[in-house]
Amino acid sequence: MGETLIRAVDGVSFEVGAGDFVALLGASGSGKSSLLNLIAGLDRPTSGAVVVQGRDLAGLSRSELAKHRLHTVGMVFQSFNLIPSMTLMENVELPMRFAEVDRAQRDRLAREALNRVGLAARMAHRPSELSGGEQQRASLARALINRPQLLLADEPTGNLDSRNGTEIMNFIREFNQTLGMTIVMVTHERSLAERYAQRMIFLADGKITGDQPTERSNLAAVAGAKAKGEQP
Repeated sequence: MGETLIRAVDGVSFEVGAGDFVALLGASGSGKSSLLNLIAGLDRPTSGAVVVQGRDLAGLSRSELAKHRLHTVGMVFQSFNLIPSMTLMENVELPMRFAEVDRAQRDRLAREALNRVGLAARMAHRPSELSGGEQQRASLARALINRPQLLLADEPTGNLDSRNGTEIMNFIREFNQTLGMTIVMVTHERSLAERYAQRMIFLADGKITGDQPTERSNLAAVAGAKAKGEQP
C-alpha cells in the first residue's frame, strides 16, 4: 500500500494431519482468511511453500490450481456464495459440471448431497427462497459434491443465529468424524473452536502467536487411552 509493505501471512509454518479438525483464530486483519485462500490455491504465496497432499501449490499452474480446488478442497464461506438465478439442485451440481461428470451421475450425487444436509424437499427452490441456515446447508452440500479430502470453512456461522450456527457446525463435525474429512476452519469465536475443533492456531498480524489442543482433543486422548487399557 504505497510504500508500506503488508505481510498478510508472515513466516507462518505448521502442519495439519489427515482427518484433523483445526481452527484458525484471530481478530479481523490477522491473516486467517488470507491463509485459507493460500491453502485453497486462490492466492499464491510470494515466497515459501504451501504443500497439500504432497504437492506444493506455489509451483502449480493456473489449470492445476483449478483442479486442486475442484477435486482436493471443498470451500464454505460466511456469505454462502450461491448463484441467485440457479435452483439449489443446479448450484450443487455446478462443481460436477466443471469436472465433466455425466449428467445422470450429477443428478444422483446432487440429490444425495442435498438429502444429507436435510434439503431434499428444497431442491427446486432458489437461494432467495431459503433461510440463512438453509443456504449454508446448501453451500455445504456443494462443497461436498466432489468428495474432497479437505474442507475449508471461512466463518461458516458468521451470518447465522445460534440455532442455525449449531446445526451447521454439527454437520461439519459429522463430516470430520464419519467421512474422515480434514477440516480447517476460520473463526473469531474461541468457544466455537473449543467445542468442535481438536486444535487451535492463533494468528495476529500475519504471524502464529499460539498453537494448542482443545479440551475436545484432550478428552479424545483420554478416551483412547482407556480403550487401550492405558493410564491417561
